Amino acid sequence: MFQSQTDTVSFTHVAHDLPAITVDTGDVYQTMEGFGFSLTGGSAMLIAALPDAERQALLRELFLPEGDGIGVSCLRLSIGASDLSERCFTYDDMPDGQTDLELAHFDMHAGDLELIPLLQEILALNPEIKIMATAWSAPRWMKTNQAFVGGKLNPQYHGVYAAYLVKYLQSMRERGITIHAITPQNEPLNQKNEPSMIMEAGEQAEFIKSHLGPALSAAGLADVELFCWDHNCDVKEYPLTVFADADARQYLSGSAWHLYGGDISVLSEMHQAYPDMKLYFTEQWVGSDGEFGGDLLWHIRHVMIGSIRHWSRVVLEWNLASDPFCGPHTPGGEARCVGALTIDGDQVTRNVAYYIIAHAAKWIRPGSLRVHSDEQVLPNVAFLTPEGNIVLMALNDSAEAQQFAIQYQDKSAVVTLSAAAVATYVWAA
Repeated sequence: MFQSQTDTVSFTHVAHDLPAITVDTGDVYQTMEGFGFSLTGGSAMLIAALPDAERQALLRELFLPEGDGIGVSCLRLSIGASDLSERCFTYDDMPDGQTDLELAHFDMHAGDLELIPLLQEILALNPEIKIMATAWSAPRWMKTNQAFVGGKLNPQYHGVYAAYLVKYLQSMRERGITIHAITPQNEPLNQKNEPSMIMEAGEQAEFIKSHLGPALSAAGLADVELFCWDHNCDVKEYPLTVFADADARQYLSGSAWHLYGGDISVLSEMHQAYPDMKLYFTEQWVGSDGEFGGDLLWHIRHVMIGSIRHWSRVVLEWNLASDPFCGPHTPGGEARCVGALTIDGDQVTRNVAYYIIAHAAKWIRPGSLRVHSDEQVLPNVAFLTPEGNIVLMALNDSAEAQQFAIQYQDKSAVVTLSAAAVATYVWAA
């Protein structure tokens, strides 16, 4: 349960011999940019179908930090369908054998119809939310296999695909929705999802340096940040290859990551190699075969605390909302994905991903600085917020309660964290 505790964090000069977590705001790391979820087409469909009063209350709870709100500050969208849309589509689908080199048939209403109106409603509540977007597939006619699943972007269509992405960004801005960052391809080495598209590292570097980067600049969209990769922590060679191409790197802000393979510490390797390149953690699902307690502890340790201690500026869980049967999804899409919310008619259930993000998003507002906190006692991460508060998130994934001290400046506070629990401690700097 996500709830405020009755105990207060009281700092005193009293000496003690408890194990301590020392927080030092003089030692500063990265600036945090946001926490949140992917607003999939399926999520938008389910949330939009709620009765007006219930939907508006839910949106206030999700996107405002005051009161009972959790303050989601970042959203990820799919450009066209993701596997958690009802069906596959792009914004320029053509009959078999036909092409549309001028993008004359580009249509923002091709699918996921609830997404844009819901986004507009969200932005009316909180216009500061950061929105990033990524494509699961190019239009079929641009691909080597002419299919939604797998295949590659045909090199002869690199230019028109860059124009397609520019047109998407412009169309969203016309609707009052500014996309702050994009990745050219979701999971570019995943050829089994529906939809999906393979884009190898050399191909992505070529596409960025020769087509997408110049197209964004020419369209006056150079302020849209570009991130490469957007896949797992087990193939660091991919983003390293893209970054090694200086002509591609000049257009890039950083790399994006998932954790379905590999170790989260690879993000620190990336930071060491290219310290000027940002790191975003953009996706981690919760499966229907999981268990609340175990999922909470694993995600807090590896996705939340782990990615941030390894320099990530954004942390996103995957799907915001699903129905009781883990739908909707495309026929070949992931059929076991539990949303942060389960929406059954007008009933909303909050699941483990909701609480994972709530622990961070509510207090670690955009612009917060990660600061030093030692790790000897418990997994933890600390921040100095723009409002002048110190926030410490600590995890006890052991079977026994842990009493420890929080050391800050010349004072300390004694706290106890229950077994198998996470806590966020907040005090004035």
